[in-house]
Amino acid sequence: ESGSGKSVTSLAVMGLHRGPVEVSGSVALAGRELTGLPERELSKVRGRRMAMIFQDPLSSLHPYYTVGEQIAEHFRVHFKAGRAAARKRAVDMLGEVGIPEPARRAGEYPHQFSGGMRQRAMIAMALACEPDLLIADEPTTALDVTVQAQILELIARLQQERGLGVVMITHDLGVVARVAHEVLVMYGGRAAEQATVDDLFADPAHPYTRGLLDSLPRLDTADDVPLPFIPGSPPSLLAPAPGCAFAPRCPVAAARCVDVRPEPEAYGDGPARTVACHFAGDRTAQEAAR
Repeated sequence: ESGSGKSVTSLAVMGLHRGPVEVSGSVALAGRELTGLPERELSKVRGRRMAMIFQDPLSSLHPYYTVGEQIAEHFRVHFKAGRAAARKRAVDMLGEVGIPEPARRAGEYPHQFSGGMRQRAMIAMALACEPDLLIADEPTTALDVTVQAQILELIARLQQERGLGVVMITHDLGVVARVAHEVLVMYGGRAAEQATVDDLFADPAHPYTRGLLDSLPRLDTADDVPLPFIPGSPPSLLAPAPGCAFAPRCPVAAARCVDVRPEPEAYGDGPARTVACHFAGDRTAQEAAR
Protein backbone atom coordinates (compact mmCIF):
# COMPACT_ATOMS: atom_id res chain seq x y z
CA GLU A 1 0.00 0.00 0.00
CA SER A 2 1.02 3.62 -0.40
CA GLY A 3 2.97 4.89 2.59
CA SER A 4 4.53 1.56 3.54
CA GLY A 5 8.06 2.91 3.13
CA LYS A 6 9.06 1.35 -0.19
CA SER A 7 10.31 4.49 -1.92
CA VAL A 8 11.71 6.05 1.26
CA THR A 9 13.86 2.97 1.79
CA SER A 10 15.19 3.08 -1.76
CA LEU A 11 15.98 6.79 -1.47
CA ALA A 12 17.87 6.09 1.75
CA VAL A 13 19.90 3.39 -0.01
CA MET A 14 20.76 5.83 -2.80
CA GLY A 15 21.44 8.70 -0.41
CA LEU A 16 18.81 10.86 -2.10
CA HIS A 17 16.70 11.65 0.96
CA ARG A 18 16.16 15.30 1.80
CA GLY A 19 15.63 17.20 5.01
CA PRO A 20 16.31 16.15 8.60
CA VAL A 21 16.12 12.37 8.36
CA GLU A 22 17.80 9.61 10.33
CA VAL A 23 19.24 6.69 8.39
CA SER A 24 20.16 3.64 10.46
CA GLY A 25 20.99 0.03 9.79
CA SER A 26 23.38 -1.24 7.17
CA VAL A 27 23.54 -0.90 3.39
CA ALA A 28 26.40 -2.80 1.76
CA LEU A 29 27.18 -3.06 -1.95
CA ALA A 30 29.86 -5.54 -3.04
CA GLY A 31 31.09 -5.67 0.54
CA ARG A 32 31.37 -1.90 0.93
CA GLU A 33 29.31 -0.23 3.67
CA LEU A 34 27.42 2.75 2.24
CA THR A 35 25.62 4.00 5.35
CA GLY A 36 27.41 7.05 6.68
CA LEU A 37 29.59 7.61 3.62
CA PRO A 38 30.36 11.30 2.98
CA GLU A 39 28.37 12.74 0.08
CA ARG A 40 31.52 13.10 -2.02
CA GLU A 41 32.29 9.39 -1.70
CA LEU A 42 28.67 8.33 -2.13
CA SER A 43 28.38 10.35 -5.35
CA LYS A 44 31.12 8.16 -6.85
CA VAL A 45 29.03 5.06 -6.16
CA ARG A 46 25.60 6.48 -6.97
CA GLY A 47 25.00 6.29 -10.70
CA ARG A 48 28.17 4.27 -11.24
CA ARG A 49 27.78 1.13 -9.08
CA MET A 50 24.07 1.55 -8.30
CA ALA A 51 21.39 3.40 -10.24
CA MET A 52 17.68 4.12 -9.93
CA ILE A 53 14.74 4.67 -12.25
CA PHE A 54 11.54 6.36 -11.10
CA GLN A 55 7.83 5.89 -11.75
CA ASP A 56 7.37 9.25 -13.53
CA PRO A 57 10.10 9.68 -16.17
CA LEU A 58 8.70 13.00 -17.40
CA SER A 59 9.42 14.72 -14.08
CA SER A 60 12.77 12.92 -13.79
CA LEU A 61 14.12 14.17 -17.13
CA HIS A 62 15.14 17.82 -17.51
CA PRO A 63 12.86 19.56 -20.05
CA TYR A 64 15.57 22.01 -21.23
CA TYR A 65 18.08 19.40 -22.39
CA THR A 66 17.84 16.72 -25.04
CA VAL A 67 17.57 13.12 -23.93
CA GLY A 68 20.95 12.35 -25.46
CA GLU A 69 22.62 15.22 -23.61
CA GLN A 70 21.30 13.98 -20.28
CA ILE A 71 22.51 10.41 -20.82
CA ALA A 72 25.87 11.67 -22.09
CA GLU A 73 26.34 13.96 -19.09
CA HIS A 74 25.72 11.05 -16.74
CA PHE A 75 28.40 9.03 -18.55
CA ARG A 76 30.91 11.91 -18.63
CA VAL A 77 30.61 12.58 -14.89
CA HIS A 78 31.69 9.06 -13.96
CA PHE A 79 34.13 8.21 -16.75
CA LYS A 80 35.57 11.65 -17.59
CA ALA A 81 34.84 10.91 -21.25
CA GLY A 82 34.96 13.45 -24.06
CA ARG A 83 31.80 14.81 -25.66
CA ALA A 84 32.03 12.62 -28.76
CA ALA A 85 32.53 9.42 -26.77
CA ALA A 86 29.73 10.35 -24.36
CA ARG A 87 27.29 11.08 -27.20
CA LYS A 88 28.15 7.76 -28.85
CA ARG A 89 27.48 6.02 -25.55
CA ALA A 90 24.10 7.77 -25.29
CA VAL A 91 23.12 6.72 -28.81
CA ASP A 92 24.27 3.14 -28.21
CA MET A 93 22.26 2.92 -24.98
CA LEU A 94 19.10 4.28 -26.61
CA GLY A 95 19.44 1.61 -29.26
CA GLU A 96 20.03 -1.10 -26.67
CA VAL A 97 16.79 -0.31 -24.84
CA GLY A 98 14.80 -0.54 -28.07
CA ILE A 99 14.33 3.08 -29.14
CA PRO A 100 14.22 3.26 -32.97
CA GLU A 101 16.51 5.68 -34.82
CA PRO A 102 18.55 6.31 -31.68
CA ALA A 103 20.90 8.86 -33.29
CA ARG A 104 17.95 11.07 -34.22
CA ARG A 105 15.98 10.52 -31.02
CA ALA A 106 19.03 11.43 -28.93
CA GLY A 107 18.64 14.98 -30.22
CA GLU A 108 15.00 15.25 -29.12
CA TYR A 109 13.56 16.55 -25.86
CA PRO A 110 11.63 14.54 -23.24
CA HIS A 111 8.25 15.98 -24.26
CA GLN A 112 8.78 14.53 -27.76
CA PHE A 113 8.92 10.99 -26.35
CA SER A 114 5.92 8.85 -25.41
CA GLY A 115 5.58 7.63 -21.83
CA GLY A 116 7.03 4.23 -22.66
CA MET A 117 9.92 5.74 -24.63
CA ARG A 118 10.71 8.12 -21.76
CA GLN A 119 10.94 5.18 -19.39
CA ARG A 120 13.22 3.40 -21.84
CA ALA A 121 15.39 6.52 -21.93
CA MET A 122 15.54 6.51 -18.11
CA ILE A 123 16.65 2.87 -18.19
CA ALA A 124 19.30 3.78 -20.77
CA MET A 125 20.59 6.56 -18.53
CA ALA A 126 20.61 4.34 -15.45
CA LEU A 127 22.57 1.58 -17.21
CA ALA A 128 24.95 3.80 -19.19
CA CYS A 129 27.69 3.36 -16.56
CA GLU A 130 27.07 -0.39 -16.20
CA PRO A 131 26.03 -0.45 -12.53
CA ASP A 132 25.89 -3.62 -10.44
CA LEU A 133 22.50 -2.75 -8.92
CA LEU A 134 19.38 -1.19 -10.44
CA ILE A 135 16.56 0.06 -8.19
CA ALA A 136 13.31 0.39 -10.15
CA ASP A 137 10.72 2.41 -8.22
CA GLU A 138 7.35 1.41 -9.70
CA PRO A 139 8.67 1.88 -13.26
CA THR A 140 5.42 0.83 -14.94
CA THR A 141 2.82 2.65 -12.80
CA ALA A 142 2.14 5.48 -15.27
CA LEU A 143 2.10 3.22 -18.36
CA ASP A 144 -0.67 1.28 -20.10
CA VAL A 145 -0.77 -2.49 -19.80
CA THR A 146 0.92 -3.26 -23.12
CA VAL A 147 3.80 -0.87 -22.50
CA GLN A 148 4.11 -2.17 -18.92
CA ALA A 149 4.79 -5.66 -20.27
CA GLN A 150 7.39 -4.32 -22.71
CA ILE A 151 9.26 -2.43 -19.97
CA LEU A 152 9.25 -5.45 -17.64
CA GLU A 153 10.56 -7.67 -20.45
CA LEU A 154 13.27 -5.11 -21.20
CA ILE A 155 14.43 -4.97 -17.57
CA ALA A 156 14.42 -8.78 -17.34
CA ARG A 157 16.47 -9.08 -20.55
CA LEU A 158 19.03 -6.51 -19.44
CA GLN A 159 19.27 -8.19 -16.04
CA GLN A 160 20.16 -11.52 -17.63
CA GLU A 161 22.53 -10.08 -20.24
CA ARG A 162 24.43 -7.86 -17.80
CA GLY A 163 24.30 -9.98 -14.65
CA LEU A 164 22.49 -7.08 -13.02
CA GLY A 165 20.93 -7.08 -9.57
CA VAL A 166 17.44 -5.54 -9.64
CA VAL A 167 15.30 -4.27 -6.77
CA MET A 168 11.78 -3.85 -8.15
CA ILE A 169 9.49 -1.67 -6.02
CA THR A 170 5.81 -2.23 -6.79
CA HIS A 171 2.37 -2.63 -5.24
CA ASP A 172 1.20 -4.70 -8.22
CA LEU A 173 1.14 -8.36 -7.21
CA GLY A 174 0.99 -9.34 -10.87
CA VAL A 175 4.36 -7.67 -11.40
CA VAL A 176 5.69 -9.42 -8.28
CA ALA A 177 4.61 -12.83 -9.57
CA ARG A 178 6.07 -12.14 -12.99
CA VAL A 179 9.54 -10.77 -12.23
CA ALA A 180 10.52 -11.40 -8.60
CA HIS A 181 12.65 -14.18 -7.18
CA GLU A 182 12.52 -13.00 -3.56
CA VAL A 183 9.87 -10.70 -2.06
CA LEU A 184 9.88 -8.31 0.88
CA VAL A 185 6.40 -7.20 1.95
CA MET A 186 6.37 -3.88 3.81
CA TYR A 187 3.70 -2.33 6.02
CA GLY A 188 3.81 0.81 8.12
CA GLY A 189 7.46 1.46 7.32
CA ARG A 190 8.65 -1.98 8.40
CA ALA A 191 9.25 -5.41 6.93
CA ALA A 192 6.24 -7.68 7.44
CA GLU A 193 7.36 -10.77 5.56
CA GLN A 194 10.25 -11.93 3.41
CA ALA A 195 10.16 -15.07 1.29
CA THR A 196 10.81 -16.51 -2.13
CA VAL A 197 8.06 -15.60 -4.58
CA ASP A 198 6.85 -19.22 -4.74
CA ASP A 199 6.64 -19.58 -0.95
CA LEU A 200 4.90 -16.23 -0.58
CA PHE A 201 2.09 -16.98 -3.02
CA ALA A 202 1.70 -20.60 -1.93
CA ASP A 203 1.76 -20.02 1.83
CA PRO A 204 1.46 -16.37 2.97
CA ALA A 205 2.44 -16.31 6.65
CA HIS A 206 1.65 -12.72 7.68
CA PRO A 207 -2.04 -11.74 7.99
CA TYR A 208 -1.37 -8.64 5.87
CA THR A 209 0.17 -10.70 3.07
CA ARG A 210 -2.73 -13.12 3.23
CA GLY A 211 -5.18 -10.21 3.06
CA LEU A 212 -3.45 -8.81 -0.02
CA LEU A 213 -3.59 -12.13 -1.86
CA ASP A 214 -7.20 -12.81 -0.80
CA SER A 215 -8.25 -9.43 -2.21
CA LEU A 216 -7.11 -10.31 -5.74
CA PRO A 217 -10.02 -10.87 -8.16
CA ARG A 218 -10.20 -14.44 -9.46
CA LEU A 219 -11.86 -15.76 -12.60
CA ASP A 220 -13.15 -18.87 -10.80
CA THR A 221 -15.07 -16.86 -8.17
CA ALA A 222 -18.87 -16.76 -8.50
CA ASP A 223 -20.45 -13.42 -9.40
CA ASP A 224 -22.46 -13.26 -6.18
CA VAL A 225 -19.40 -13.73 -3.92
CA PRO A 226 -18.16 -10.38 -2.59
CA LEU A 227 -14.50 -9.55 -3.11
CA PRO A 228 -12.57 -9.75 0.18
CA PHE A 229 -10.82 -6.60 1.35
CA ILE A 230 -8.68 -5.38 4.23
CA PRO A 231 -10.80 -3.07 6.43
CA GLY A 232 -9.51 0.21 7.79
CA SER A 233 -6.76 2.50 6.57
CA PRO A 234 -2.94 2.42 6.60
CA PRO A 235 -1.43 3.79 9.82
CA SER A 236 -0.16 7.32 10.27
CA LEU A 237 3.62 7.34 10.56
CA LEU A 238 3.55 10.68 12.39
CA ALA A 239 2.68 8.83 15.61
CA PRO A 240 3.86 5.21 15.30
CA ALA A 241 2.06 2.69 17.49
CA PRO A 242 4.15 0.84 20.10
CA GLY A 243 2.95 -2.53 18.85
CA CYS A 244 2.26 -4.01 15.45
CA ALA A 245 1.24 -1.36 12.91
CA PHE A 246 -1.23 -3.80 11.33
CA ALA A 247 -2.97 -4.67 14.61
CA PRO A 248 -5.98 -2.30 14.16
CA ARG A 249 -6.81 -4.02 10.84
CA CYS A 250 -5.70 -7.55 11.67
CA PRO A 251 -8.34 -10.29 12.06
CA VAL A 252 -6.21 -12.28 14.53
CA ALA A 253 -4.75 -9.43 16.62
CA ALA A 254 -4.55 -9.89 20.39
CA ALA A 255 -3.62 -7.59 23.26
CA ARG A 256 0.11 -8.19 22.92
CA CYS A 257 -0.06 -7.18 19.25
CA VAL A 258 -1.15 -3.70 20.35
CA ASP A 259 1.54 -3.40 23.02
CA VAL A 260 4.53 -5.35 21.68
CA ARG A 261 5.97 -4.87 18.22
CA PRO A 262 6.85 -8.22 16.61
CA GLU A 263 10.34 -8.51 15.11
CA PRO A 264 11.10 -10.51 11.96
CA GLU A 265 11.80 -14.13 12.91
CA ALA A 266 12.69 -17.21 10.91
CA TYR A 267 9.65 -19.08 9.61
CA GLY A 268 9.23 -22.46 7.96
CA ASP A 269 11.89 -24.37 6.08
CA GLY A 270 12.48 -21.86 3.29
CA PRO A 271 15.89 -20.21 2.98
CA ALA A 272 16.04 -16.93 4.89
CA ARG A 273 12.26 -16.67 5.24
CA THR A 274 11.17 -14.27 7.98
CA VAL A 275 7.83 -13.04 9.31
CA ALA A 276 7.12 -10.23 11.79
CA CYS A 277 3.96 -11.56 13.46
CA HIS A 278 3.17 -13.06 16.87
CA PHE A 279 0.76 -15.48 15.16
CA ALA A 280 2.85 -16.38 12.11
CA GLY A 281 2.87 -20.07 13.03
CA ASP A 282 -0.75 -20.22 14.20
CA ARG A 283 -2.45 -21.31 10.98
CA THR A 284 -5.63 -22.31 12.87
CA ALA A 285 -6.24 -18.76 14.12
CA GLN A 286 -5.56 -17.24 10.72
CA GLU A 287 -7.79 -19.69 8.87
CA ALA A 288 -10.62 -19.17 11.38
CA ALA A 289 -10.43 -15.42 10.88
CA ARG A 290 -10.72 -15.55 7.09
